[in-house]
Amino acid sequence: MTTLPPAPVSADDDPYHYAVIRRAIALIDAPGGAQRTLADLAAALDMSPAHFQRVFSRWAGVSPKRYQQYLTLDHARHLLRDRATTLEASLTAGLSGTGRLHDLFLRWEAMAPGAYAKGGAGLEISHGWFASPFGEVLAMATDRGLCGLAFVADIGREAAFADLARRWPGAQHRHAPAAAAPWVEAAFAQRGEARLHMIGAPFQIKVWEALLRVPSGHVTTYGRIAESIGRPGAARAVGTAVGRNPVAFLIPCHRCLRTSGAGGGALGGYHWGLDAKRAILGWESARIEAENPAKSRQSEETAPATATAHLSAQRTG
Repeated sequence: MTTLPPAPVSADDDPYHYAVIRRAIALIDAPGGAQRTLADLAAALDMSPAHFQRVFSRWAGVSPKRYQQYLTLDHARHLLRDRATTLEASLTAGLSGTGRLHDLFLRWEAMAPGAYAKGGAGLEISHGWFASPFGEVLAMATDRGLCGLAFVADIGREAAFADLARRWPGAQHRHAPAAAAPWVEAAFAQRGEARLHMIGAPFQIKVWEALLRVPSGHVTTYGRIAESIGRPGAARAVGTAVGRNPVAFLIPCHRCLRTSGAGGGALGGYHWGLDAKRAILGWESARIEAENPAKSRQSEETAPATATAHLSAQRTG
């Protein structure tokens, strides 16, 4: 059995903030939670209102009152109405590409289908445990980039490791956090350079590449992804591929929602837990709003501000 070493802790890693966010989500989800005041939430969390305000503002970039709207269950409906991304059709199959999101430069390449069919045989994968704005993460990487990123809070460390490791049963795993650290740090800081090594079936790779074209703070649907990859009738298969995405956050499967009824919307599932998905979507929306102060003065009932950042992913053959 693999022995899992402790996660590194540094002055910049503060999992306490996300622990507060998770507890706040649970409180808001409870009956009457959406009507709770700042003072009520702070008291329930055994914090002073001022400290609660500081924690939220540091983590999200906006006030708790403003952030609370991003945790409500109808946030998905607002996102689908106002920030749904129409993906440009991209029918060619590439094995590498680049993109930019804010100050993060992203490079990726996909494992050749033949090598993928061997189940990772001959591949050496390094792993490590890291703090993130959304709790502890497990990162796995080859010498070409991150191939796995899992949120641990909902399922635990052992389950997270087993989940990723069994995807490449022929690979050799070693605990070597330094191999993945620069890419993980760049991913969550949204600056610098991160590299991805996509290990999956050809159809999965096409779906994951489509996800990379969804800007932060925006969302898409399974149907739109299916259309963008030239498979308009394959929304269900797209949903399966989205659920099999091994690189959470960086390949943004959390931005894929399912439609529900006329004009409605629902978060859909999330492999690493719906609390994490809602927190990430809220965090991204809040950061966009923080970059557009004029928008933040709109009514609390107004849908979140339109994103200005855009990820343009250009494949290279």
